[in-house]
Amino acid sequence: MFQTIRKLIADALRSFGDASIDDDLFDAIVIERPSDPAFGDIYTNAAMFFAKKLRIAPKVLAGAISAALEQSALVDKVVVVDPGFINIDMKNEFWRGVISEILEKREKFGETNIGNGERINIEFVSANPTGPLHTGHARNAVFGSVASNLFEKIGYSVTREFYVNDQGNQIKFLAKSLYLRYLEVLGPEISENDFEADMYCGEYVKDLARQLYEVYQDRFIEQDESENIEELGNFAVKRMVDNIKSDLKSIGVVMDGYTSEAEICRQNLVEDALNILSARGDIYEGVLPRPKGIAEDDEWEERPQTLFKSTRYGDSIDRAIRKSDGTWTYFAGDIAYHLDKIRRGYKRMVAVLGADHGGYLKRLKAVVSSLSDGSADIEIRLYQLVNFLEKGKPVRMSKRSGNFIKLRDVVDRVGKDVTRYMMISRHHDVMIDFDFGKAIECSMENPLFYIQYAYARICSVFRHSEEIFGEIAENELKNCKDLSCLSDPTEITMMKVLSFWPERVKAAALTIEPHRIPNCLQEVAQAFHSLWNAGKQNAELRFVSSDNKSETSARLSLLLATKLVLEDGLHIMGITPISEMR
Repeated sequence: MFQTIRKLIADALRSFGDASIDDDLFDAIVIERPSDPAFGDIYTNAAMFFAKKLRIAPKVLAGAISAALEQSALVDKVVVVDPGFINIDMKNEFWRGVISEILEKREKFGETNIGNGERINIEFVSANPTGPLHTGHARNAVFGSVASNLFEKIGYSVTREFYVNDQGNQIKFLAKSLYLRYLEVLGPEISENDFEADMYCGEYVKDLARQLYEVYQDRFIEQDESENIEELGNFAVKRMVDNIKSDLKSIGVVMDGYTSEAEICRQNLVEDALNILSARGDIYEGVLPRPKGIAEDDEWEERPQTLFKSTRYGDSIDRAIRKSDGTWTYFAGDIAYHLDKIRRGYKRMVAVLGADHGGYLKRLKAVVSSLSDGSADIEIRLYQLVNFLEKGKPVRMSKRSGNFIKLRDVVDRVGKDVTRYMMISRHHDVMIDFDFGKAIECSMENPLFYIQYAYARICSVFRHSEEIFGEIAENELKNCKDLSCLSDPTEITMMKVLSFWPERVKAAALTIEPHRIPNCLQEVAQAFHSLWNAGKQNAELRFVSSDNKSETSARLSLLLATKLVLEDGLHIMGITPISEMR
């Protein structure tokens, strides 16, 4: 339906003087539902979007577009508003058309082909394999998972990727921690005083130690830990990654690939990346300015380092790749990893990172641009933490001490679906207060229950209809020609809300804002519950009329369309629809 409006706008613009406008540009204009119904059913910014290109005043162009729209039999009224917005009221027949379109396309109703099969790499979670996933990782995992589903919905070929940071001091400290716990399995109890500050002393390390003993028995007992640090580290990483995969599966996340930082280093990709950046003139030996947090009278020594000219690409300062002692910085590993992505053919990338990685945005975009000579791009989304509340008090998390709430703990307590919904219920820039009691509350105040209840109510209507008329085949509903009885404001509102579903999916994907999907389903559920209540108050609006199968079929067609949109949205969120509330 919205392609119909876009075509009318396109025809008007081309007839106004420029037949060369690329069709892709019309997908970029806004055709949306205004927040205030007084501004019409739909508004568009098409006139302002194309005014500069056509060198015509926005309001003049808006008048030409309005004249073309008014020729359509489906348009009721068009109003131009300064500085060039076009407000459109559509006839009810237009909105009834959404039912036929949804029933014809089913789950494809929300699909577009903006991506045209282009490959996109979405990296998310990527937690250090030094402990179980916690609730912060859960938010990352669900965000990345739903974003991936959205990009697939608009036509991209998505790779879901986890970058395993299995290199560096944290792995050495994990191996040392494992060795101490291994000794404890074979002998006296180890005190926490035996652990260095950066070591890991959580209960999960004891579990790892028991697993190590089951495989190797007392093989390491007579050897110094330094002789086996690499082997112990490899053992720990493999088991922790297996645990991570299991935890992710419990929340409905399955990665397409796990990329090892250690393997990246073995392939000498850091050196390869350095050579490419050097050839571009983006590498030099220099000294960074004094960091902002270090006062003039504090100890600080200027040291020459190998630097990347990230300021050339909009960063605030250049970034160190190799320290003065010859060792690589963490950023060097990130550079190599993104070179690996580029060599695997990814021109578009997304990375989901914690809010503490804010300093990485510009440097990662800069290095991807330099490594690819401008042919690749990366978008980064930073998410805020989850405030997990237990008896009204936040629980602090520390992977080293082991005092944290695990992802699996949350899933075991409230289930996969509730966890997934909560983790994308807010914009990624906003902290989430995860209240266990509210999350599982069976009331209309619980947003997921509100959506699931709408779905279950629809299913109950179909069961009731079957009791009276027997099963009405979906094809019969799809071919229902007379929808004229659907004229009540609550019915028209329901159709309007459903009609915007493809636009909502597209917007959520292109902005990488998955929270838009639960927000939209809330709107769908609200429109349905209003429709349900209208039928309770007015018998003529009831979904099933035992003496009028024709009207029943029309209303069931609307309900089936609503059911399909709810299913599609829940599928994108990775949540299972519930046909009967218990």
